[in-house]
Amino acid sequence: MIETQPRATVPARPPTTQERTWRFAPGDEIVPGRSALTLLGGGERYEAWLAWDDRLHGTIVAKLVRPHLVDDGKVRAAIEAEATALARLQHPVIVRSFGAQLEGPRPHLALEHLDGPRLSTLLRRFGPLAAEQIVPLARSLASALAYLAGEGWLHLDVKPRNIVMTGVPRLIDLSVARTLEAASRISGHVGTDAYMAPEQCDPARFDQIGPGADVWGLGATLFEALAGRQAFPRGPDERFPQLRHERPAVPPKAPPALTGLVLACLADDPTARPSLDEVDAVLEGLDEWSQRTLRRVR
Repeated sequence: MIETQPRATVPARPPTTQERTWRFAPGDEIVPGRSALTLLGGGERYEAWLAWDDRLHGTIVAKLVRPHLVDDGKVRAAIEAEATALARLQHPVIVRSFGAQLEGPRPHLALEHLDGPRLSTLLRRFGPLAAEQIVPLARSLASALAYLAGEGWLHLDVKPRNIVMTGVPRLIDLSVARTLEAASRISGHVGTDAYMAPEQCDPARFDQIGPGADVWGLGATLFEALAGRQAFPRGPDERFPQLRHERPAVPPKAPPALTGLVLACLADDPTARPSLDEVDAVLEGLDEWSQRTLRRVR
């Protein structure tokens, strides 16, 4: 009997930078009637291009699956799920969708082009916001999250990078959004590490992930807007510092009602956090103070 040695497997070659990127020149066709203008940025799975849409007679953002992932079934399923969520959810604070092209060689979403910086960019360049600026920001975000919860959905990735500061702050990126039913079955990590609620970091510790996760993400975002730093800085070899059960220190410059609300949103136990209706009630009480202060500053 002749024994054969198992054939050595050749590790997959990582894609080159050129293979990872749609190398469009201005005016190149993405699909008929839609042409690329400028690369806006991107992440691990997608890149975003400012594009011209002939039917709309205006600019959109084309969120394209990266070239080397076009045939990846998981990535295809993820962008299809995001297209479904965007088509289902319509709110003044949530970015609008103008449809999706999911078949063919360049699967992408057609999204509203929002002309403004991300909150993360403003905080990085100019430092924390004034407390009176945070109240209207928080009210806008809370209204969008309350709408989502009422429609049976969770965003699960509320963070400064997913907020565009236009005339009305806008919440973007529904790539990890889930229905309440689907969220209750999550057993792994879904979201962005620094802005994930404890139950997203350790799903086995809690019964399920629900609207309280978005309340936590709102609290983490507002804390960063107030303090100019993350609520739970990461230590060496530490992925989820929010599981340390430490209470972050909010700068004393804000009204106690606002700082108290932010800290309440960051409670470890989801049942100890305020509901989105309770969040809005506190913010409504601060609204007159915020508007009066903003008028005085102007």
